[in-house]
This record gives sequence, C-alpha cells and structure tokens, in this order.
Amino acid sequence: MSTARLTPTSYVVLGMVAMRGPSTSYDLKRAVQNSVGYFWPFPHAQLYSEPKRLVDLGLLEVESEEDGRRRQTYTVTPSGMAALREWLAEPTEEQLQVRDVAELKLFFGEFAEPVDIQRLAEEQVTQHRARIAAYERIQARYGDRSDVAERMVPLRLGLAMEHAALKFWEDLRAERQQLEEARGA
Repeated sequence: MSTARLTPTSYVVLGMVAMRGPSTSYDLKRAVQNSVGYFWPFPHAQLYSEPKRLVDLGLLEVESEEDGRRRQTYTVTPSGMAALREWLAEPTEEQLQVRDVAELKLFFGEFAEPVDIQRLAEEQVTQHRARIAAYERIQARYGDRSDVAERMVPLRLGLAMEHAALKFWEDLRAERQQLEEARGA
C-alpha cells in the first residue's frame, strides 16, 4: 500500500480514529472542531467522504448499523496504523501556511479608506483576544493531564502565534490612531 495517495486530511482521519478509537464521521467532525481544527481548517464534508476512501484503501474498517440511523463506525487497521506511523516519521519541508484574509486585505490596504484599515485592526484585536482566551481555557482544562500532554504541545505554538498576531494588530491600531490624530490636529 503506497501512502502517496494520502493527503493531510487522510492523516487527520487516521490519527483521529487511532486516537479516539471507533468513530463515526460525526464523531470525527466534533473531535476535529475541538482540536486540530484550530490550526488545520478544512471542509468538514471531507470527514464524511475520506473515511470511505480509506476503507477502500484498507486503512480503515467500517461497521454499519443495520437499523436506526445506520451509522457507520470506523476503526483503524494495522495497515492504517503503519501508514500513519510512516507519515509521522517523515520530515516535512513544507513552509508554514497562513491563509489570513485580514492580512490579504491589509496587503491591498492602499485602496481602502483609512477608517477601513482601522476597523480591520480593531476586529483583529478582538478576534485574537478571543482565540487566546479559548486556547487558555483549553490549557487550563487539560494542561495538567499526562494522558493528553503530547496533544497539548501544539497549543503552545498556537498561543505564541496568537500573541504575536495580537501584538501586531494592536501596534497597527495604535499607529493608525496616531496618524488620524495627527491629521486632525
């Protein structure tokens, strides 16, 4: 089985099923929302299609309910665990990816009204403060648990990035306020 046909979403699914145990696509969606979804966003519809593809590749097994909602519950196969471990052992040379609409708007800011850039900075300050608060709640809730210690490591990076972004937007907001005050004087 070649892992060349696997995508990052494939590894998210394999990793989540390996971590959680038997899971439905809905279980995966909820788990992703509360974990890797903070730093690896992707369409959640993939959490319904990708497990089926991984079953076809022999990396997951599926058990379907006969009655009721006919839920499909996925478990990772030994081949799936091997593919996940092989991927984890590979170094990555991929550059950090940031898809930040606010940064994109800022890039084209020369075409905006100054008030629009000021409003953008204000909104970003609010959003980054909210994300920091959410991350700190996660840290307070799970930070002392040894059973999830490895999963908490990326949270440190997320917090550092959010603090850096917050500082940037606070500084920009202050600069723009000074410019506006200087124009008004």
